[in-house]
Amino acid sequence: MITGKVVLILGANSDVAKQAIKLYAEQGCHVIAASRSTDELAVFVQQNIQATGQVTILYFDAVAFDTHQLFYNSLPAKPNIVLYAAGYLKNNEDAIQDWDACFRMMKVHYCGAVSIINIIIADAGNSGLERIIGLSSLSGVRGRKSNFIYGSTKSAFTQYLAGLRQYIAHRNITVNVIVAGYIRSKMTAGLNLTESLMLEPLFIAKAVVKPAKRFTIVPGFKWKMIYYILKLLPEQLVAKLP
Repeated sequence: MITGKVVLILGANSDVAKQAIKLYAEQGCHVIAASRSTDELAVFVQQNIQATGQVTILYFDAVAFDTHQLFYNSLPAKPNIVLYAAGYLKNNEDAIQDWDACFRMMKVHYCGAVSIINIIIADAGNSGLERIIGLSSLSGVRGRKSNFIYGSTKSAFTQYLAGLRQYIAHRNITVNVIVAGYIRSKMTAGLNLTESLMLEPLFIAKAVVKPAKRFTIVPGFKWKMIYYILKLLPEQLVAKLP
């Protein structure tokens, strides 16, 4: 029997999502961890969650849009909290040359999110839905020549969440976007990133699990400063950034 708040995590095999599973479980929530990598998730839960019955693992493919309605209808319980954490990264030069990889980033970060979240908010019978959280990126704040394809998919996701926040505000559902900087994760492994700016997945997960009421949450003081600088920087100076 499922007790406590139900948290649905989509893209639950990401490093941040795994840490969020642990934190939500520690709070007594029941976590529905949804991912294509169900075997890997099962190992993680066995090794890291004391009360394994608090976590239900389900198969979910963000880009298999025609399966999303059935997936939602088949949930063992309707969610109180939803976290969309699915991610896919291809470097900019490769994405320019490889349309399939380019399109996959669009589908994972934006199309898949819109598809499943639209289904979730359309369920008028779920009066317990209270919060939707999206894991986005500082790359989506301003277009930069080094990562504008990845950044554009995150920007689109952030703008969707911003409008969604307004659209469902009358239902007392809070929408947050986590605008994260560099995260030490399997997705960024091998990239040449500034070590002093790297954030641990657990640090981001804590911002996810205990979000503020404001829409945009930027974890880490340094990244908050970078966020506001990017927002205010004149276009001619943005063009000089890598």
